[in-house]
Amino acid sequence: MQVFVIETVTGGGLSGQPLPDTLINEGALMRDALIGDLEDLPGIRVVTTHDLRVLPPPRGTSIPIEEGEDPLETWARLASRSHCSWPIAPESGGELARLVERLGATGTRVIGPDLPTVRLCASKRATGAALNAAGIRTVTSYPAEAVPADLAAPVVVKPDDGAGCIDTFLFDEIPDDLAARTGFVVEPYIAGDAASLTLLCRAGHAHVLAANRQDIVRHGDRLDFAGLKVGGIAITAELRALAERIHRALPGLSGIVGVDYVATPEGPMVIEVNPRLTTSYAGLRRSLGVNPTAFVAELIRDGALPDLPHLPLAMPVEVVL
Repeated sequence: MQVFVIETVTGGGLSGQPLPDTLINEGALMRDALIGDLEDLPGIRVVTTHDLRVLPPPRGTSIPIEEGEDPLETWARLASRSHCSWPIAPESGGELARLVERLGATGTRVIGPDLPTVRLCASKRATGAALNAAGIRTVTSYPAEAVPADLAAPVVVKPDDGAGCIDTFLFDEIPDDLAARTGFVVEPYIAGDAASLTLLCRAGHAHVLAANRQDIVRHGDRLDFAGLKVGGIAITAELRALAERIHRALPGLSGIVGVDYVATPEGPMVIEVNPRLTTSYAGLRRSLGVNPTAFVAELIRDGALPDLPHLPLAMPVEVVL
C-alpha cells in the first residue's frame, strides 16, 4: 500500500522562494518522523517530494521538485497513484486548505480533518468563536483594525492565519500602527505556561496522546518557538475532558492534530487548533514508546479509526529546533 506524504515547506512548495530556516527545521522533523513511522508498518511504502535545496528524507522514495515546476501538479499526480495522502502544510494564506482540496479531488483518501474544518481552523478568530460558542475557555482575538479602546497591554499581535510563531509579537504597550496591520489579530496576553495537546481524533472521540510543554522565547518584541518537551505535562482528567469538548465543537477533526493552550491557575485557556501534525510529532514515538501510526493503520486502510487500547503514559522527550 502506497502512502503519499507531503510536507510542503521541505517538499517544494517554496521552490524559487527563500527558505525560512525555522520552518524548514520543523518541517523536516515532522516529515522524517512520519515517514519512518509509516514505513515501519507492515506493507506500507511511502512516496514524497523534496525541494532541491533541502536534503531528502532518509526513508521513503523522494522525488525532487525542480525550480519552475508546479509542485501542486506533481503532488496531485503522486496522490492519484497512492492509496492515501497525508498532508502537512502551514495554514497561512489558505495553503493547507488548497492542498487538502487538491488532493481530495484526485480520489485519494486524505488523512486529516475535513476541508471545512481546515478552513475554519486557518482563522484564529473563527476558531476562537466556534470554541467560545461551545463554552470552551479560549483567548479573544480582535482584528487589528478594530481593537477595543479599553484593551490593556500587554498584547500579542500575530497573523490571523499564521503558523507557529511566524510574525508573532508581544508588546508591552499598544502599538500606534495596529490599524495598518491588515490580516493580523490582537489578543490580550495570557499569563501562564505555554503548552499543547497532541490529539488523535476519530468519530466521536479525541484521545490525548501527549500533553507538551512549549519553549516560547522572547527576543525584543518578537516571540519565537524554540522547541518543546513532548509528554512534559501530566495528562489529567481536565485535559481529557477539554479534548473531548474541542472535538464536539469541531467534529470534522480527524487523525493526529494539535491544540495550543496556556496553562493558567484557572485552568487551560485554548489559543488555537492546528488541523494537522505539529512539531510534537517528532518526539511522539520516543515519548509513548510505541509507533503512533499504528493507531491510524485502519484509518489509512479503511478510513475509520478503531477504539484505542490503554495507552502508555507519555514520557518527557525534548524536541529542540
